[in-house]
Amino acid sequence: MRRSRGKAVLAVVLALSLLGGCGKKESASKAEVTGETSVDLVHDQAVLNKIDEINGIIDKEFYFETDRATQEEAIYDGIMAGLDDPYSRYYTNVEIADLMEDTSGKYVGIGAVVTQMQDFSVVVVRPIKQSPAEEAGLKPEDVILEVDDMVITDQGLEMVVEKIRGSENTTAHLKIYRPSTKEELEFDIPRREVENYSVDYEMLEGDIGYISISTFSEITFDEFKEAIDDLTAKGAKAYIFDLRDNGGGLVSAVVKVCDYVMNDGVIVSTKDKNGNVTSEHKDTEQHSVDVPIVMLVNGYSASASEIMAGALRDSGKAVLVGTKTFGKGIVQSIIPLSDGSAIKITIAKYFTPSGYDLHEKGIEPDYEVKLPDDRESAAGLSREEDPQFKKALELLTEK
Repeated sequence: MRRSRGKAVLAVVLALSLLGGCGKKESASKAEVTGETSVDLVHDQAVLNKIDEINGIIDKEFYFETDRATQEEAIYDGIMAGLDDPYSRYYTNVEIADLMEDTSGKYVGIGAVVTQMQDFSVVVVRPIKQSPAEEAGLKPEDVILEVDDMVITDQGLEMVVEKIRGSENTTAHLKIYRPSTKEELEFDIPRREVENYSVDYEMLEGDIGYISISTFSEITFDEFKEAIDDLTAKGAKAYIFDLRDNGGGLVSAVVKVCDYVMNDGVIVSTKDKNGNVTSEHKDTEQHSVDVPIVMLVNGYSASASEIMAGALRDSGKAVLVGTKTFGKGIVQSIIPLSDGSAIKITIAKYFTPSGYDLHEKGIEPDYEVKLPDDRESAAGLSREEDPQFKKALELLTEK
């Protein structure tokens, strides 16, 4: 089991002792220890002295056997956790392979999309259709309290997801709190291969095409293109793009989707910590969708979803209906290490075509429409109960 943030930070202490071969320097000043100069931890004499003191206590007092491999993994976890950035982390060889599998459209797990709130609680956004999670009865907005033997406290989201997924043909035991009924429930949910189609579509009355995008993976653009082409051939005169509860995914995927809709202009740009533009994705002008578009968004629309919402609104291709988006406007890069492991690290912020920095602010919709009963998620809501969907239809009917 991976360590929580608090324990991982403490693991940095073990990090330096296991690295070994550190040169000795004179005792550092307080300013150096707190990071006000470039003195690194492995050469800071005060840190080395403290490591020796802790190791001495471990050698003398620790009751159980120590495991070097476990300690070594904790080193790398701790270094990344010490950045105090929930999106930067270390991956073992196995974990990086699992991460790559996540973007392919298929993975082993229970089939539930989850997100982490600011108080570190982990909430079910929606169960995937025909998945073990849906079959077991998990519902949107269920709060996950425990997974197997792990109580959810301040662990990072990826650690919780790893625990939920596990191995094929095993069972995940989940304890949840259901706000709608104010009760705690327990589920035993089998793990199996789940195919996570990212696009659903249909033609509505009035020749309005409806396309829901649940995530941005390697298969999303092909699915989206098929939806647009099919609905256009059937005579679609307007579109609803539903990005509610879409937590994001691959930037490359959302750029392709936007490129297929927009006429021209910038889709998204990124800037590093010095304000330098590091990338700028532009429309190729090879294809566009030239009919009225309304996009549905909510507080679970994050990251790549916000790129699409910002790009289509700033370019004048769509108006937004719903509630303010999540506000994740930072870019992570996965950098392989020499032994096959990797780190994911935040390297930049991204900006909408108008230059808007949405990080920790989100995107306000053009038409704010809340769901009934203080709901955040639209999953499981019928069309008759969905005022956001109704507003989109109303706007398109007017157009």
